Amino acid sequence: MESIAIEGTTKTPEVRLNPENGVIEIKGRSIPENSIEFYRPIIEWLDEYAKNPNKKTTVNVQLEYFNTSSSKCILDIFKKLESLKKARNEVMINWYYEEDDEDMLESGEDYESIIRVPFKMIEIVD
Repeated sequence: MESIAIEGTTKTPEVRLNPENGVIEIKGRSIPENSIEFYRPIIEWLDEYAKNPNKKTTVNVQLEYFNTSSSKCILDIFKKLESLKKARNEVMINWYYEEDDEDMLESGEDYESIIRVPFKMIEIVD
């Protein structure tokens, strides 16, 4: 299974998917023209990864901002991870937020209340 590395732009996040060490990273801004199209390869990769996952999957989400359509796609990613956890795999989501960004903290808490995967809220202090 291949790793995926998508470089970030002003509208799309940097994405790193590594099946070898089970680390998934999403970082930056997520306001793509077409969120479904942007996130499709990530969702497909997760479907493939779920067939033979690393025994521990760590997800690092460090978004500055995301729009409504991205939030739905992020939820879809988290649902895939929830299925992975239900299949008795270890999954941890690290949700990073800037110390003064209450909205991003609340977004992480909202996802945590929906998805049955452990979340760790990590404050970034500048």
